Amino acid sequence: MPEPRFVLLLGGTAGASLLARRLRAERPDIRLLLSLAGRTLAPVLPEGVETRIGGFGGVEGLADFVTVAGVTHLLDATHPYAVGMSRNAAAAARRCAVAHAAFLRPAWERVEGDLWQEVDCLRAARDALPHGARPFLALGSQHVATFRHRPDLSPVLRQVDAPSEPLPFAATLITGRPADDPAEEAALFRAERVTHLVCRNSGGARGYAKIAAARALGLPVILIRRPPEPDGPILRSLDAAMAWLAG
Repeated sequence: MPEPRFVLLLGGTAGASLLARRLRAERPDIRLLLSLAGRTLAPVLPEGVETRIGGFGGVEGLADFVTVAGVTHLLDATHPYAVGMSRNAAAAARRCAVAHAAFLRPAWERVEGDLWQEVDCLRAARDALPHGARPFLALGSQHVATFRHRPDLSPVLRQVDAPSEPLPFAATLITGRPADDPAEEAALFRAERVTHLVCRNSGGARGYAKIAAARALGLPVILIRRPPEPDGPILRSLDAAMAWLAG
């Protein structure tokens, strides 16, 4: 008799939540555990999906969890820039000899009207800003420290949760989740007198509103390119991920 399937879904993205909901609705026979890193205090969790929050402790910890829990399929649907977590997932899957793939949402593509300057890293994004700029840093709290070296800037920083410690530089802080409506994002940029948008090419529908808003306002975008794709099979759509999980 075939071994029952147990999918460990490493999440943290909107795509991971959508996949979890769909798998639970269409394949209730497959056991599913959604794992989140716990970077936000109150993550939006898909209803009816078993969830764990917190890290594993590197490759060793993740491999131990996979073995003890009896995971048969490890699907990496973490953020496209979570290079360390993706590397650990691939290594743990090889060590435990379980099926492994990465669910990677398509990157955003430049369209007419976009004023993009693509750079390779946070430091390059910082250095690309002109003197006296007021950038909107859509980067997350763990990725903004390098901007402390540009005291000439007047950044606007948005975080889902209020920071537990003081910011490493003077900035206007906005708490809350990004809007899905480009008009709302554009209104925010106008109200805060934003001159540039700095963000990563996260891809997907969630978060694209800020890109559309910058286009509508004619704002330059300093866009950090994606890192190299993770090892292993790459699933680029919900349908592909469902087929892999159910195949």
